[in-house]
Amino acid sequence: VQLQASGGGLVQAGGSLRLSCVASGLVFSENDMAWYRQAPGKEREFVAAIRWGVGHTYYANPAKGRFIISGDKSTNTVWLQMNNLKPEDTAIYYCTKDSDWGKVVAGKADTWGQGTLVTVSS
Repeated sequence: VQLQASGGGLVQAGGSLRLSCVASGLVFSENDMAWYRQAPGKEREFVAAIRWGVGHTYYANPAKGRFIISGDKSTNTVWLQMNNLKPEDTAIYYCTKDSDWGKVVAGKADTWGQGTLVTVSS
């Protein structure tokens, strides 16, 4: 099982980026997916998650109104559209998956991607 994250980069404050996470080696629809991030010197934190079974999405407060998580089961891909980026959004963004929703939102999922760096300049 692998998760391959991409799409990070350098962007000015107020700009947008779209992160992608492609999953392989698993039944996509049986695994809930999430994005986490870790800023320099800080602990990893939850950003957003998608729960396939009920078709719901969930966001941490800093992401609400600015980020959108979505996915396509046919391509095993989950995206994180990030708008109106702020310098405090600078972090390595990780995608993760698990068949146990509780583990996904608790940051204890069984599989993590390698991360993609997002840098927002002021």
